Amino acid sequence: MHAARDLLPIFIFGDSTLDVGTNNHIANGSSRADHPYNGIDYPGSQATGRFSNGLNTADTIVQLLGGYDLSPLPYLALVEDGSNFTREILHGVNFASGGAGLSKVTGQKFGRVVSMEEQVQQFATVRGNITALLGESKGDGLLQKSMYIFSIGSNDIMEYLFSPLKTMTPEQFVINLTDAYAIHLKNLYSMGARKFGILSIPPIGCCPFARFVSNGTCSNETNDLASACHTSFESLMKNMSSTLEGFKYSLVNTYNMTMTVITQKIGNHKFSFSLQMPTYSTSAISLVSRGFKDVVSACCADKTPFGLSECLKGVHLCKYRDDYLFWDAFHPTEKASKLAATVVVSSQDPAFVSPINFGSLRKA
Repeated sequence: MHAARDLLPIFIFGDSTLDVGTNNHIANGSSRADHPYNGIDYPGSQATGRFSNGLNTADTIVQLLGGYDLSPLPYLALVEDGSNFTREILHGVNFASGGAGLSKVTGQKFGRVVSMEEQVQQFATVRGNITALLGESKGDGLLQKSMYIFSIGSNDIMEYLFSPLKTMTPEQFVINLTDAYAIHLKNLYSMGARKFGILSIPPIGCCPFARFVSNGTCSNETNDLASACHTSFESLMKNMSSTLEGFKYSLVNTYNMTMTVITQKIGNHKFSFSLQMPTYSTSAISLVSRGFKDVVSACCADKTPFGLSECLKGVHLCKYRDDYLFWDAFHPTEKASKLAATVVVSSQDPAFVSPINFGSLRKA
């Protein structure tokens, strides 16, 4: 049992930052984490499909929201089992898929992922089951009170930047990505969703993979796109909340949150960021930056002539995982996910989360 019986459901959408095993159930997909050393600090040292040494951000957020031991189960796991489907969907479902993006074509290099469009379609199936089980009126009421959490867009940026043939300007790319987000959110709204918790795109230009490509420094080009996306997503959220009745949201500035950790550890003098960083409260800085000794390297990876390796058994594995911000070439450690969740759920600092935090959204 992942949640208390009378708890309102939480539905989770996105990419590998929130995937808790979706991709384990995709036979012809290569974006998987169901192998060591992933999960080395998870109970039983089990590689569950989380791109983490232990829990990931989906787990840590729902734990702090209350009533959950872990993230709701993956949709594909519930479908494959079948026996607990109707019982479990009343607690929520995790649709997130490693490698997925807001664009339908993002992630095709992995063979197969569950795109955001398909995740929304899967939710439609869940909604149909809930309303059939509870009746249309009661089912719709439950879905309107439920919470919907999103973390997606990083893969779209990476694929755009590494595409040999760019068919649009960065400005047009941000517009297109925001338009795609709007379609997905409006589709969910039309099916009863009202409470939207959005984790915007982190400074992926500072992840170990991007640093490797950029000779050890953060990639300004990548970070500028991530920052621009947050600004655009913020405008989208404000517009949707003013035009759609009952639409409530919490938008996490994952960019600022992560950059605070990085810059507090290694100092601004090493990098030239084009984004003017805002001033944060001292308490907020200490909350998110405490305890990391390495905010640059991957805890689990080998350096190769072609970049950083996947986190596989036999590659370099750091001994003290809690010292690291990054687990592998792209993803945070369990400790980083726990600290992020604390900010997401309870921070009052508008530099990190606005107009309200996830905890307040849950109760709204």
